[in-house]
Amino acid sequence: MSIITRHELLLFEALREGLEEEMERDPRVYVMGEDVGHYGGSYKVTKGLATKFGDLRVLDTPIAENSFTGMGIGAAMTGLRPIVEGMNMGFLLLAFNQISNNCGMLHYTSGGQFTIPIVIRGPGGVGRQLGAEHSQRLESYFQSIPGIQMVACSTPYNAKGLMKAAIRSENPVILFEHVLLYNLKERIPDEDYICNLEEAEMVRPGEHVTILTYSRMRYHVMQAAKTLVNKGYDPEVIDIRSLKPFDLYTIGNSVKKTHRVLIVEECMRTGGIGASLIAAITENFNDYLDAPIMCLSSQDVPTPYAGTLEEWTVVQPAQIVAAVEQLCQ
Repeated sequence: MSIITRHELLLFEALREGLEEEMERDPRVYVMGEDVGHYGGSYKVTKGLATKFGDLRVLDTPIAENSFTGMGIGAAMTGLRPIVEGMNMGFLLLAFNQISNNCGMLHYTSGGQFTIPIVIRGPGGVGRQLGAEHSQRLESYFQSIPGIQMVACSTPYNAKGLMKAAIRSENPVILFEHVLLYNLKERIPDEDYICNLEEAEMVRPGEHVTILTYSRMRYHVMQAAKTLVNKGYDPEVIDIRSLKPFDLYTIGNSVKKTHRVLIVEECMRTGGIGASLIAAITENFNDYLDAPIMCLSSQDVPTPYAGTLEEWTVVQPAQIVAAVEQLCQ
């Protein structure tokens, strides 16, 4: 049996390593965005790449999200493979027209003449007192756009694997990164690997209840799982990773085993990923459920700046424990 050698990286370094490997592998791959060049990106994902690959492949843009996202889509149409960084995911709302009307639809509206192999990525989620505008969860906004895939990374291993898979995909992919996960540390393989863009990850097998989560909430769930195990419960934890499309094979097999589902997300309650998951599970696996699906989401309010209020708006481990206890009664 071959031994897999590993090296330790922080999550933002894993993203950079994936980016750098794909830029070395394919000269059509390039990065663009605000301060991605010599500054190295707001969270240092592109640090050092401008020196190595030059200013045209690591392109600093003006503060004009709609314009440079459109430029990236045009570049993808002509055969390049751009990675567009939103300095903060909230800023990409200014590019919503390009992402919805062009990025997702052009392959269809051109009768298949154009593919749009673009990756749109950047930091999002509720950080630590970043204020309402910088605490956006845009997955709920983007999920209804036809033709776009969405993935959320949660570990250095899947951050690198999803980044590389997204760059190689012929479809437009939005990669969601969480501001509070960039400094997570993990040993990842030295050898080349990619993660499947449409596959969920089984984080913890269990028998009593299926907990579906993604991004930062994975860690709140695992914290709650320790308490639940001490109380005699055996939760199955799945990081769905692919926010669009859902991996209904993995999710369905879990539902058939546990017959109970709890969804934990940082997204807004109204029209969020959780709401779409509830619809998909109800349509496909309703006969296997022994209890109504429960969903813990962020409250439908702008994220407060005050730290204590900010905590109140986001799901905490104690709420997850209480929800599982209620589900398993």
